[in-house]
Amino acid sequence: MESFRFAHPEYFYFLLVIPVFTVFFILARINRHRSLRLFGDHALISQLMPSVSTARPIIKFILWMFALGFIITALAQPQFGSKLLISKRKGVELIIALDVSNSMMAEDIKPNRLERAKRAIAKLTERLRDDKLGLIVFAGQAFVQLPITTDYVSAKLFLDAINTSIVPVQGTAIGAAIDMATKSFSPNFIGSKAVIVITDGENHEDDAVGAAKSALGKKIVVHTIGMGLPQGAPIPMGTEGSRDFLKDKSGNIVVTKLDESMLTQIAAAGGGTYIRANNAEVGLNNLFNEIEKMEKTELDSREYSEYNDQFPLFLTLALAMILIDFMILERKNKWLRNFRLFGNQK
Repeated sequence: MESFRFAHPEYFYFLLVIPVFTVFFILARINRHRSLRLFGDHALISQLMPSVSTARPIIKFILWMFALGFIITALAQPQFGSKLLISKRKGVELIIALDVSNSMMAEDIKPNRLERAKRAIAKLTERLRDDKLGLIVFAGQAFVQLPITTDYVSAKLFLDAINTSIVPVQGTAIGAAIDMATKSFSPNFIGSKAVIVITDGENHEDDAVGAAKSALGKKIVVHTIGMGLPQGAPIPMGTEGSRDFLKDKSGNIVVTKLDESMLTQIAAAGGGTYIRANNAEVGLNNLFNEIEKMEKTELDSREYSEYNDQFPLFLTLALAMILIDFMILERKNKWLRNFRLFGNQK
């Protein structure tokens, strides 16, 4: 059903300035007449000033008040009628499984593997539009950090809170992370689904390759990104001021190395792609391009009404009033002095 409304009726309070201007204008006119009477007889003064019009200033003032009223009405945004719009969003569901084990603190990728991965995920959220995103963190166990959502602002907030102490059990259970991701997609979503595992690949806990195969059997593609360099790096422990490195039982410094073989096998079993991160880029953008090629599925449809704005009409009327005002001079035109366009003007 069509209707009429004002989107911002609070602007009508500005209409109160019109009677205020009117009062000032009347007082100014009265004061002017009083001043003229001090010089002598009104009829004589009128003959001495034949080009002075008493009606034109009033007409010009009225035009300006109408223009102001139309402008204020336009600011109130009058809207008439409505049209039913259907908003459709199409996208894929994407879950990122991020390794937060101590080995991700290695600094072979600057500033360290974990921080670099978090920055890349944050940039990825800026590229997402209608896709749903979920976030899982894992070490010796896997936990859902952010359920599947399109709220990318919340995704960044949850991302900021991630550190190596967020998971109490250390280790690298990639298979558990993939299994958790498989269960975390929307139950009724039948479109394209993908898991991106970001880790250094040192899996010592479970059968990650088997988990990837199982995910692919459910039409979930598993991609992997290897964080770190093959030559590896020690794992910093402690604070910046009293830094030490993780050591084994023999007192030797532990060097964590990227296990590309494992990550390649996982990606192959999951029907996905393996990309090695480096100090130039993590590789999420490359995977995003692959995800963009996946078939987009309608996530939801929303129906809502939208009113048609009518403020241009009132702005046009205001402009017309101003233009007419400019065409009317304060004084009588000497060529049209006897033409009395505005009635009996004195």
